[in-house]
Amino acid sequence: MKEVYLDNGATTMVDPKVLKAMIPYFSESYGNAYSIHNFGLDAKSALEDAREIIAKLINADPEEIVFTSGGTESNNLAIKGIAFENKDKNHIITTKVEHKCVMESCKWLEKQGFKVTYLDVDKDGFVDPKDLEKAITDKTALVSIIHGNNEIGGIMDLEPLGKICKKHGVYFHTDACQSFTKTELDVKKFNLDLVTLNAHKIHGPKGVGALFVKKDTNIKQWQSGGLHEHGLRAGTENIHGIVGFGEAAKLANENHVKHMEKLRDKLIDGVLKIPDTKLNGPKHKRLCNNANFSFKSIEGEALGGYLDQEGIASSTGSACSSGTLEPSYVLTAIGLDHEGANGSQRFTLSRFTTEDEIDHVLKVLPNIVKRLREISPLIR
Repeated sequence: MKEVYLDNGATTMVDPKVLKAMIPYFSESYGNAYSIHNFGLDAKSALEDAREIIAKLINADPEEIVFTSGGTESNNLAIKGIAFENKDKNHIITTKVEHKCVMESCKWLEKQGFKVTYLDVDKDGFVDPKDLEKAITDKTALVSIIHGNNEIGGIMDLEPLGKICKKHGVYFHTDACQSFTKTELDVKKFNLDLVTLNAHKIHGPKGVGALFVKKDTNIKQWQSGGLHEHGLRAGTENIHGIVGFGEAAKLANENHVKHMEKLRDKLIDGVLKIPDTKLNGPKHKRLCNNANFSFKSIEGEALGGYLDQEGIASSTGSACSSGTLEPSYVLTAIGLDHEGANGSQRFTLSRFTTEDEIDHVLKVLPNIVKRLREISPLIR
């Protein structure tokens, strides 16, 4: 049976070149980067090389990059760290289409006495800058708005939002886990104060991420211990993981983006030939690897199960929400009803995806949809 992996929004395979770069840091250069002997100095050098690679890609300074265990930790550090270090301002602004860890961090802050505004979005998942400006008060400490949406793939236009935040003196954070290396991300151009990144969406290892923290940002250390990572993230650094993160970031390039865009568009055009099928999210301003559809009169979980039996991996939403019976809050936020949201399927490509694999999906998928509709209790 042919196997096709189209769940790269959940995680990607580690590039063999990345693995090769990591291996020496398991058993040869295995020192602690804070030890002052040669083993430690080797590790420290590798750590700083990766920091410089990642900083350069987002137009930041290396000392503004803080390594973490991944996107969830980075988002928690950004949101809670700003909130608790700026308690004279108890208001946070975010959107209704954020990653689950941002939503849950904000809900947790509400229990601690903070006020949170959840901005509406349009049918493509985009925020109106006028709505953001209206929501800002003299008590607003932070605005957190996702860059590339993990479910519907829309790329938020951060530049006008960043100008508004700068105008009002409000910290601006974005979750860029899905967009990093796939579209422009310039912390100076977009007036960003904090940016969340991670490795395993770009063919790096799981368990490693980063947070860009602009110089002079007033943020609280959230993990107590030593003075690692400029005093913001205590704990021995995951050197082999960080080396892999740096290598994965270095390997990413525009040709990979063009390859994914080409196959994404072929997939979208082919799937939309299936009757009663809708693309969720924007046709343009979309992540190069994301295609999310709603199939009328079908349960997304059932569709995913049948695809899996055919060796095709996909998901009903983000990996953090799959497996629940509740409709995606992202899809309901862009106006889908319960049936449309529950009938969704997300296909996410990588630079290792081939045209032959897309052809196989387009051959298999219509028959599965037809079969499921024939037995669907949703058809009256």
